[in-house]
Amino acid sequence: MVTTSSQRRISWWGALLLLVAGAIGLPGRIAAAEPARGALVDVGRLEATARRAGLRIVTGKRLVLVTDRPARDGDGVDDLPRIFDEAFATWCDHYAIDPQTVPAWRACGCLMSDREPFRAAGLLPVDGTIPDFANGFCDRNRFWLVDPPNPAYRRHLLLHEGVHAFTLTLRALATPTWYTEGIAELLATHRLEAGHFLPTPIPRRADDVEQLGRIEAIRRLRASGEIPGLADVFATPPSPRHDIPAYAASWAATALLAGHPSHAEGFRVLESGPLDARLTARLEGSAGWDGDLAARDFDAFTDDLDHGYDFDRSAIEWIDGRPLTRRATCFVAANRGWQPSGSSLEAGETAELVASGRAGVGRAGAIDLESTADGISLRWYRGRPLGRLLVAQWAVPVEGGRPRFVVVAEGAAARFTAIAAGGLYLKLNAPPGELAGFDGGLDVGLSPVAAPAPQRRRGEVR
Repeated sequence: MVTTSSQRRISWWGALLLLVAGAIGLPGRIAAAEPARGALVDVGRLEATARRAGLRIVTGKRLVLVTDRPARDGDGVDDLPRIFDEAFATWCDHYAIDPQTVPAWRACGCLMSDREPFRAAGLLPVDGTIPDFANGFCDRNRFWLVDPPNPAYRRHLLLHEGVHAFTLTLRALATPTWYTEGIAELLATHRLEAGHFLPTPIPRRADDVEQLGRIEAIRRLRASGEIPGLADVFATPPSPRHDIPAYAASWAATALLAGHPSHAEGFRVLESGPLDARLTARLEGSAGWDGDLAARDFDAFTDDLDHGYDFDRSAIEWIDGRPLTRRATCFVAANRGWQPSGSSLEAGETAELVASGRAGVGRAGAIDLESTADGISLRWYRGRPLGRLLVAQWAVPVEGGRPRFVVVAEGAAARFTAIAAGGLYLKLNAPPGELAGFDGGLDVGLSPVAAPAPQRRRGEVR
């Protein structure tokens, strides 16, 4: 059994924060050390080389973008340096860096439809110093990306490599693969609002991140039983190729640690320290780190993950509760994810549920929608009516794979049998990104069902 509480989370992460703050004198904002002479590539020299080669150049304060792509109205390429500048400010904020302390920092990005003009100009090394990459690669504060046809994905790739340039030079990043690629995915994921960069670590809509496919990749891994656990992600090996499942899992692990209320403060403290090869070891050895809790939170996250996922409303209080020996009641809030009932069963034990009440489950145009425990057939989510009451246990599903919440009962009334020893958790069926628009909840009664007495065989003496 794993039990957490807000008080416990605050106490051990607070202790870690005080420990680190005392060791490094942690301020509210830090001044990033300018990279040593020679650590940065001379962007001015690269820009001059590109001009001599007749390549197209688009510049901003923080980015010189070189491309062989012809100018086309509406393709968004001219806006990329400005968007990069806006993203740079977000990256500084993430790492508590004052951008005024790095006024001269610039990156050079090569957006390539054809690699040959860049090779011929000397802008793409052919001496084996960089690997044969499929989509993009970063070397200090210069990077290359193969031009994709989709504007949203082009922006994402540019910003992904931009995060690498930022962290490699301003934070001396040399971390394990899961963090190196996970943080680049996390800080690059965005949407445009009125044409401006807006960070959305968890994409709100699929249309905001066309062709990115990280959430869809996690779903496919879950469906196939191949989803990695958190320890597996931490052990992700480096690869010169763009491995979508590995990138998706690294992004998911970083998103969990950065966004989940049980882990976000500790992760922020971790990121304020060295970003080196011992990052994972320091995380796992930090005061109060609970590897079992983090692993379970990660499994729950990858199981329920969807666009707009709300960490605060989906965070789970892992409490198995008391054995269900008599009728017990609980309230299931509509605007939360899985919630402990306070009752538990042994595998094979039988119980009954009866639910009453109505809950607000969003809107359809100008109409407020309400649902009973049976849900509303006006809209379905993951194969069940929206708002339908679900009862589950945390277990390894019969088809195998990572643990998850396995539904054992649903609706307004049901008799069910426990599939494992442990607590009963309940929620209303809903997309996790829409929970903020729900209200009210349902009253649920849970009662044990006595096992039938074994029948006496004819002639048997007892």
